[in-house]
Amino acid sequence: MNYKETLLMPKTDFPMRGNLPNREPEMQQDWQAEEIYNKVQERTKGRPVFILHDGPPYANGDIHMGHALNKILKDFIVRSKSMTGYHAPYVPGWDTHGLPIETALTKKGKVDRKKLSIAEFRQKCEEYALEQIDNQREQFKRLGVRGDWENPYVTLTHDYEAQQIKVFGEMAKKGYIYKGKKPVYWSPSSESALAEAEIEYHDKRSPSIYVTFDVTEGKGILLGDEKIIIWTTTPWTIPANLAIALHPDLDYAVVETKNGKYVAAKDLIEDLAEKFEWENYEITGEYTGKQLEGIRTKHPLYDRESLVILGDHVTLDAGTGCVHTAPGHGEDDYIVGQRYNLDVLCPVDDRGVFTEEAPMFDGLFYDTANKPITEKLEEAGHLLKLDFFTHSYPHDWRTKKPVIFRATSQWFASIDNIRENLLREVERVEWLPKWGETRLYNMVRDRGDWCISRQRAWGVPIPIFYGENGEPIITDETISHVSQLFREHGSNIWFEKEAADLLPENFSSEHSPNGVFTKETDIMDVWFDSGSSHQAVLEEREDLQRPADVYLEGSDQYRGWFNSSLSTSVAVTGKAPFKSVISHGFTLDGKGKKMSKSLGNVIIPNKVMKQLGADILRLWVASVDYQADVRVSDDILKQVAEVYRKIRNTFRFMLGNLNDFNPAIDKVPYEELSSLNKYMMVKINDLVRDVRSAYDEYQFSAVYNKVHNFCTIELSSFFMDIAKDTLYTKHSDHPERRGIQTVMHEALTSLVKLLSPLIPHTAEEVWAHLEHKEATAVQLTDMPEVKSFQNTEEIVSDWDRFMVLRDDVMKALEDARNEKGIKKNLHAAVEVYAEENDKKLLDSIDNLTKLFITSGVEVYSTMDKPGEAADYDEMSILVKRAEGETCERCWMVSTELGKDPEHPDLCPECTETVVHHYVSR
Repeated sequence: MNYKETLLMPKTDFPMRGNLPNREPEMQQDWQAEEIYNKVQERTKGRPVFILHDGPPYANGDIHMGHALNKILKDFIVRSKSMTGYHAPYVPGWDTHGLPIETALTKKGKVDRKKLSIAEFRQKCEEYALEQIDNQREQFKRLGVRGDWENPYVTLTHDYEAQQIKVFGEMAKKGYIYKGKKPVYWSPSSESALAEAEIEYHDKRSPSIYVTFDVTEGKGILLGDEKIIIWTTTPWTIPANLAIALHPDLDYAVVETKNGKYVAAKDLIEDLAEKFEWENYEITGEYTGKQLEGIRTKHPLYDRESLVILGDHVTLDAGTGCVHTAPGHGEDDYIVGQRYNLDVLCPVDDRGVFTEEAPMFDGLFYDTANKPITEKLEEAGHLLKLDFFTHSYPHDWRTKKPVIFRATSQWFASIDNIRENLLREVERVEWLPKWGETRLYNMVRDRGDWCISRQRAWGVPIPIFYGENGEPIITDETISHVSQLFREHGSNIWFEKEAADLLPENFSSEHSPNGVFTKETDIMDVWFDSGSSHQAVLEEREDLQRPADVYLEGSDQYRGWFNSSLSTSVAVTGKAPFKSVISHGFTLDGKGKKMSKSLGNVIIPNKVMKQLGADILRLWVASVDYQADVRVSDDILKQVAEVYRKIRNTFRFMLGNLNDFNPAIDKVPYEELSSLNKYMMVKINDLVRDVRSAYDEYQFSAVYNKVHNFCTIELSSFFMDIAKDTLYTKHSDHPERRGIQTVMHEALTSLVKLLSPLIPHTAEEVWAHLEHKEATAVQLTDMPEVKSFQNTEEIVSDWDRFMVLRDDVMKALEDARNEKGIKKNLHAAVEVYAEENDKKLLDSIDNLTKLFITSGVEVYSTMDKPGEAADYDEMSILVKRAEGETCERCWMVSTELGKDPEHPDLCPECTETVVHHYVSR
C-alpha cells in the first residue's frame, strides 16, 4: 500500500510566489470594472461618517516617494475606517495653479508666451495641468489607493473656483481683506510676491558691514560730533535707510576714541572695541534708548536725514544695538516706521534692479550692488569694517534663488484680526505628533498678515473692480455675480472680458459716476486656492462634511496647507476645518541623506512597483515610524520583501490545510477545543484587539510588527509546526484535526482582514482562494470583532510559560543537529530536568512529543539532573537518539512498529488511521 496516498497533504492553488508586478495591475482592472469603491460606499452607507480630506499634490511630474508615503498612509486610514464601523468616502484632489506650470510650459518650448494673450496662455496651462493629473492619477491608483478617482477635486474646475471666490468675498465682507504697501517676500527670479510657505532656507555668503551715521541734531543730549554705528548683512538696503532703531530700555554709551566719538549699546562696547581695535577708549556718556529718541543723523550716502526711533525688536544678540531701518525692506522696519510716519521707500523694481530713487546705483541688480555701495561708504569715510560670512538665507522654493524683502502694493488677508480665534482653534484640534500643536501655534502667533496677491497669469483672479477714482469695489453683489460666472464659465472669463462685462447688469457705484470700471489683474496665492478646499470640497460635496476628521500631510505643511486652511476656515466659519491633524516626515535614502538625482540615491515608486510590487511598497510604509523622517533603499525594501514572503507563506500553509474545512459544518465550538487550541484562539483575539487599537491610533508600524511577530512566532515557529503531524496523518474528521483547522480558519480570516488595509492586493488574492466566505471581496467585510472568552487566565499563563520552556528544548535540538548527534528533530528523544512548578506544568500537558516535535520526551526534576545534561535559560536538557525504527507514514521513531502484520512499517497511531479510514473503505 502506498501510505503517501493516505496522508492529507496541503492542497491550494494559492501560489508561493506573489508575482505582484504582474498580478496587481490585473486585480486593479478587476476592481475598476467591479466599481469596488462604489460598492464599499454603498455597503457602509448609513454609518457614522469619517472624512479624511486629501491635501492636493501639485499637478506636475511623476510621483516620488514622498507622494507614495503620503497617499498610502491615507489609504491605510480610509480602508481601516470603512472596515471598523464608518462610512469613509475618499475624494482625492490636485493643486493646479501657480508658477511651476507656467515655467514648465515655457521651458519645454511648448508655448511661445509672447504670441499668446493671457487667456490663451491660461488655456494652455489648464490643458497641461489636466495631462499631469491623468499621469499622476494612474500612478496613485497603481499604489492600490482606493478612492473616487473619476470624480476628484481639482482647483481649476469651475465649481471649485466659484467656491473660492465665495471664501474671498466672505473674508472681504468681514473686513479681513485689504490693500497696502508693505514689505513682502519678493522673488526677483519669479518677479512675484511670495508667501511664507513658498520660502525655503539655504546657505548664502553675505557681506557684513559696520556703518557710521553722523549726528546732526543732538537735542541737547548729544553734542552733535558723535557717530552712531549700525550693522547690516544687506549693504544693498542702505540706500533705503530712513532711520536708526534703538531699544527704549537698553543703555547706550558714547565712546571717545582717537578716531572720534561713537554711539552703541553699552553692553556691546567691549566686543566692538576689540573688533574695531580701539585702544585707550573712554566712555564719556550713558543714556537710555528713550532719551535718544528723536535725535537726527545724516544718511551716509545721500543728503537726507535718518531719524533715531525706538523699537522693541532691537536686541543685543548681534551688531551694535542700533538697528539700520529701511521700512521698504523689512517687516520690523515697516511696523516701527509706521509709528513714526516714515515713508515706505523701496528703490528696487520687480526684477530686483535699483531704480532712479537710488542715485549712483540705478540699473544695478541688488546683489551686484553690494560691492559698489560698500565702496561708496568707504570713500565717504563711513565704513568701519567689512567681513563676509555664510548664513541661512530665504530662497524661492521654485527657482532656488535668493529672495528679498521689498515693499510693494499688494492685497493682504489680515491675520491680526483673527489671531486669537486661530490660536484657540489650534488648541482645540488633536495633533499627531503632539509637537505639531506647538509648531503651528507659534507660527500663527508670530506670523504677519498674509500677502495673497501674485503677479502671475495662471491662477484664480482676485475678484476686485476699481472705480474711476481708483477705489476698490467688493460687494456682496459683485462677489456673488463673479462666483456664478466662474461656476458657469471658469475663471478664464475674467481675462477674456472687460471689467464692465464682468459686473452685474446695470451695476452702478458711487466710485464710478460715469460707469467706467477696471479690474484687478493679480491672481491669488496658490495657498489661498488649496486653503479654500474646506469650502470648495467639504461643503460643496453632499457625501462629505466640514470639519474633516483628519488632515494628513508632510511636516512642511504646517507652514503650507495646514496653515492656509486654518486661516481661511476660521475667517469664514470661526472654526478649524479639521478635528485632527497628522503629519509625516520626509523620505531619505538608506543612509539618512536627502534623495537627489545628482547623488544617484533616488528611489522611484514606479520602479519599485515594477520590480517588487505595490504591496511591498505599502508594507514598507507600514513598517516605518512615519511621524519622523523615514529611510528607504533597495536593501531596506529587500528586507520588507522577506517579511512579505513569510506572511505569504503563512497564508499559503493555512489555505492548503483548510481545503477540506467547511466552518458551517466542521467548526469546533470554543468550549470543546483542547487547551492548546483555546490558547491559540485567545492569542488570535489578542492580536485582533491590539491591531484594531493600533489602527484607531494611526500606529501602522504596530500593526506591521504585531502581525509579523504573530505569523513568525505563534504560527510558523509554534502552532503550524506542531500541527503538521495531526493535520497530515489523522483522518479528515478527527476531532484533533478539526480543532486545529478551527483555529487556523480563525487565524486566516482574522489576518486577511487585519492586513487588508496594508496589503490589499495580497489580501484579496488570499480571500479569492478561501472556499467558504461571507463576501465576494475582503474589502467588503468588517474587521474581526474582539471576542470575550471566559476563564482564560490560567490557560494563557500556563501556555505562555510552556512557550518559554519550549524555546529551551528547541535550542537543545538545534545544538544536537549542529553537533551531528541527530539529523532531524524526530530522530531525538529528550530528557528535560525542570524546577518543580515547571515539571508539574509539563507533566499536565498531553502529547509533549508532538509539541516538541521529537519521538520521545521524559520530564524529571532538576534534582535528578545527570552530568551530561546541558543547562539552558530555564531548564537542563539531555538530547539522545530515539530508540526504535522510523514509521514510514508519520516519520516518528517508535519501538512499537510491526504490531499489525498487515502494516509492519507503521506505528500504532498510523496503523489505526490506515486500517479504519482507508483499508476499510
